[in-house]
Amino acid sequence: MDTVTAPILDLDGIAFGFGGDGRPVLEGLSLSVDRGHFIAVVGPSGVGKSTLLRVIAGLVPPMVGSVRLLSQIDAGRRPMAIVFQDARLLPWRRVLGNVELGLEGLGLSRADRRRRAEAALALVGLSDHDRKWPHQLSGGQRQRVGIARALAVQPDLLLVDEPFGALDAITRDLLQDELLRIWQATGATIIFVTHDLNEAVYLADRVIMLGGQPARIIRDMELDLPRPRQRNTSALDAHADDLRGAMSDIFIGGSGI
Repeated sequence: MDTVTAPILDLDGIAFGFGGDGRPVLEGLSLSVDRGHFIAVVGPSGVGKSTLLRVIAGLVPPMVGSVRLLSQIDAGRRPMAIVFQDARLLPWRRVLGNVELGLEGLGLSRADRRRRAEAALALVGLSDHDRKWPHQLSGGQRQRVGIARALAVQPDLLLVDEPFGALDAITRDLLQDELLRIWQATGATIIFVTHDLNEAVYLADRVIMLGGQPARIIRDMELDLPRPRQRNTSALDAHADDLRGAMSDIFIGGSGI
């Protein structure tokens, strides 16, 4: 995919912590993300990967440092959207209504909201499910609806928090390929949190590994691999093994979770 090499996101010296003692979960974290790239964030369970996404999204403010999203704010869209680990669909809204949710408050007419939601459902292959209720969908379909809801606001930056971890292997592979197709179709920048190192090297242009207490970036790996990629090739396996070695060093060094 052709991309413009220009930053869309700059993190400068981020620190964040929970609780009254103020001890940070993240500390001294600086990162620049180029427009149109696919970034995977990996690291031990509990290290702060999801917390990092929430800081970027503005759901929680950093204790120290700054988050700069270098995106033009246009009427009728949002510069950033997030897809959570579970789809978080509203059970009292049909699929189309759930996708329209993120469009509310953008000054769009009801007809425009519907057109945008229908286009997003078409992009994730669920046009014929628009009148269904969330309980009538499979787990993979619910995740597609969550992705459609995020895409409907036409974000420049899409934050994705381990959306496929609870799915079976076949569905996970299918949705990985769907996400790559959507990424290429929209040109959005994606920051994707995963605990699966093979998933990271299959999807991403660049892998950021977090480690330590508090967490920091301990590995920043560029993946100069051609697309489309094939699973279980020697090149992908070598990169995944490299990341596993770095992950092992975290635990051996006593700086894991």
